[in-house]
Order: sequence, then C-alpha cells, then structure tokens
Amino acid sequence: MRFARGLLGALLWIVASVVGLLAVVLCATIILLPVGIPLLMVARKLFARSMRLFLPPGLAHPVGAARKKVGDLTPGRRKRRLVPW
Repeated sequence: MRFARGLLGALLWIVASVVGLLAVVLCATIILLPVGIPLLMVARKLFARSMRLFLPPGLAHPVGAARKKVGDLTPGRRKRRLVPW
C-alpha cells in the first residue's frame, strides 16, 4: 500500500508540475491571465495533495490520528451531542 501511495503521489506531483508550468505561461500573457490564476491555484492544491500522499497517515492528518488514538484509549465514553434534540 505504501508503494502505491508513493507512486500515486509521484504521478500527481508530475501532473501538478505540468499544470503549474502551464499556468505560469498563461499568466505571462495578459489576455489569458484570468485563466492562469485559477489554474495556478489548482496546481497548488495538487502539489499539497501529492505531498500528503507521500507522508504517512499520522503526519498527513495529525489531528485525525490523535483523535483516533484517544478514541482507542477511551472505549467506554460516548460522544456528546452539542444539540440536545
């Protein structure tokens, strides 16, 4: 599973690089600037997702991993509902 996540992360990183390069080229032309800026934001999100795939789950989502660990330590407690109805 770790190998598959690493491979998927590497492929996504390559796609993000190509999309980012295309966005920079589009931003260089004034007419296509409204297309280049959102594409640059998409490339940034793709880079972030690819880096999260490279990391182990505990480092990628530290709050979720901590909640899961605390939930394992306290099996008798139930979650309280914020709304009483």
